[in-house]
Amino acid sequence: MKRLTIGPNDSGQRLDKFLTKAVPLLPQNLLYKYIRLKRIKVDGKRCQISHRLAVGEQVELYISDEFFEPAREEFPFLAAKDGVEVVYEDQNLLLADKPAGLVVHEDESGQQDTLINRVLKYLYQKGEYRPEDENSFAPALCNRIDRNTSGIVICAKNAATLRVMNQKIKDREIDKYYRCLVFGRPQPDHAVLRAYMVKDASENQVRVYDRALPGGRTMITEYTVLESNGRYSLLEVRLHTGRTHQIRAHMAHIGHPLLGDTKYGTNRQNQGLPYRYQALCSWKLVFSFTTPADHLEYLRGKAVSLSRLPFSLPR
Repeated sequence: MKRLTIGPNDSGQRLDKFLTKAVPLLPQNLLYKYIRLKRIKVDGKRCQISHRLAVGEQVELYISDEFFEPAREEFPFLAAKDGVEVVYEDQNLLLADKPAGLVVHEDESGQQDTLINRVLKYLYQKGEYRPEDENSFAPALCNRIDRNTSGIVICAKNAATLRVMNQKIKDREIDKYYRCLVFGRPQPDHAVLRAYMVKDASENQVRVYDRALPGGRTMITEYTVLESNGRYSLLEVRLHTGRTHQIRAHMAHIGHPLLGDTKYGTNRQNQGLPYRYQALCSWKLVFSFTTPADHLEYLRGKAVSLSRLPFSLPR
């Protein structure tokens, strides 16, 4: 018999959702069967699948040891490199400046040096994250940016913060501002662009159209020219929608692809320029809450930005 004590990061979850994360090797059909057969109990009593767990409750599992993962002598995230560029941090969340070229999560390559693993290692070394004390939660990223885009990524340190931040992002109560370098000078110097995009999953690329079409999704991109020498321009871009490759595809669609971007620009355009990746940075977040934010009310109206950009306007 195994006994799991419900901590703050486990509370509020349905029993079945908690067990799916806490005992990932247990198949769903057996999970529900064992609850019906009272081989899974809460505080020694029969429980329902939909039971909402509370801090201090004991989940008792009378199931085979084969469903429990063996104890690890070392955690996988410790294989990641040291070093997280912290832009802002408090007891609930951390904003990290991701460098271009680093993936946020592990991909099909199995690469363990990811942003989330660096953050987990950082919090572990600080003593703020103790995986051995957690049943179902690990600090998690609330948003993501492309491997070759740099800038701010939000990490929730606890489950309550993750729930609130995910909802705020879904409700578009966090404003995201990017800066980028483009070819030429867009006209006018400020505009709100509307177009429609269709994603080509096989090419990991989107196609942009000026008219609505079946399967197309609206994309709204606001830009401001901050600096220009005619040949190149530095823009600030605010996203009103969050589509795949939105800034890169939308700016290329109006004839101003990003420097360093050979997917939506061309190799010929970028020949001789010192950019390994697209010159695009998520440089500022504003917590523009319009609804209650529970324990994160103190963030209402707060703006966080980078002190410097990783690129500058070519001369």
